[in-house]
Parts: sequence; C-alpha cells; structure tokens
Amino acid sequence: MAAAAINPYELDSLLLHKDAIMKKELTFFDNPKNVKKLLITFYCSLVLLLISEFFIHPHPAFSFEHIKGFSAVYGFFSCVLLIFLAKILRLIVMKKENYYDK
Repeated sequence: MAAAAINPYELDSLLLHKDAIMKKELTFFDNPKNVKKLLITFYCSLVLLLISEFFIHPHPAFSFEHIKGFSAVYGFFSCVLLIFLAKILRLIVMKKENYYDK
C-alpha cells in the first residue's frame, strides 16, 4: 500500500497547530517570586497560629491537650501517618501495568 502524499501547506498548518498547543500560558504559581511570597505568607500564618495558642484559653477533653503546641504536633504527625498509610494501601490496591490489556 502506497503512502499518501502530504500537502506541504497542510504540513505547515499542522506544525503551527502543534506549536499553539505546546505553548503554555503562565499562571500565578509559575513565577518564583509569587511562590516565595505565598510560602512566606503561609509560614507567617503558621507562626501566628502557634503564638495565638498561648493567649487563647482551651477547653481540652484530655489532660495531655493542656500542652502548648499539642494540636500542631498532633496535626503534623497525623498527616505523616496518613501519607505512610496511603503508601501501604497503594501497594495493596495497585493493579499490574497490563491489567486492563487482558
């Protein structure tokens, strides 16, 4: 079977279309200065929340909740535990690469 001849004008239009698809519009997070400002804002808010814990009277249900910064430490370790559990669950639930090809 013979290969179809390609019109050079069509080839140019295909290449231009490909370039138009490949161009990516920059967003707010693509600028490193904006990301740095966002991280600084995030870390400052974390520090403010931790400092505010010294001035707000908590109503803990358990005795260990009286420790200053307990909720921050508890939240951090809870997130780390969730990540490790997700990795273990991934090993259990993950299908083989060619599972749907069968």
